[in-house]
Amino acid sequence: MTPTQLASRLPRSLRDHVLFFEGLIERELQHFAQSLPRGARVLDAGAGEARHAALFADQRYLAVDLAVGDAAWNYSALDVVCDLCALPFHDGAFDAAINIVTLEHIRDPANALFEIGRTLKPGGRVLLAIPQDWEVHQAPHDYFRYTRYGIEHLLRQAGLRVLRMEPAGGYFRLLSRRLLNGIQFFKGGWRWLLFLPAAACLGPPALLLPLFEPLDPDKNFTLGYICEAQRLPSLPPPA
Repeated sequence: MTPTQLASRLPRSLRDHVLFFEGLIERELQHFAQSLPRGARVLDAGAGEARHAALFADQRYLAVDLAVGDAAWNYSALDVVCDLCALPFHDGAFDAAINIVTLEHIRDPANALFEIGRTLKPGGRVLLAIPQDWEVHQAPHDYFRYTRYGIEHLLRQAGLRVLRMEPAGGYFRLLSRRLLNGIQFFKGGWRWLLFLPAAACLGPPALLLPLFEPLDPDKNFTLGYICEAQRLPSLPPPA
């Protein structure tokens, strides 16, 4: 079991303190779902195991993924298996979309965002969660990391207007998460002997560091971004 999996078993308030990005994503998805009318068509572009389906129980949720990211995942809940760069839906098919920690796994992110925008109705919104400082995961299908400026550029190219962009914490939350990640190096063979001492050394500062977040108002050191964007009335031509 990884340190992240261990942290996920903590009480909710403590878990959200340690796994800040995950908790932020969950809250943003809940708010996004509640903002949509009943029966709205929602595209989960990069749905994986369709873990967010329950949040959109009042909407017409459609889970789409290429199903190659993680061999251990169960992709049976997907409605459509396809490449996000070639979505098999007509223009304006959806009222809203979500793209959650997926853009880094797409070789042609500009095209994928264009396709998501194309399948949104004019004025339709998309919620994205995008990493800036994150470990390699789902290898070898892990290609990019993004700054806020790179995200804005890609969205503008896709005919999407940024409504808001929020960093997932700053330097001290990033450092906290990296200390938590460090515990994973004390697993396997003789290293298990050092697991508890390592957890005792790294765990307390990982819990305390987020308290210093007010010292970093710019948050240029961040785990990633939550972004909400809206389709413009007309789309640019495909790249």
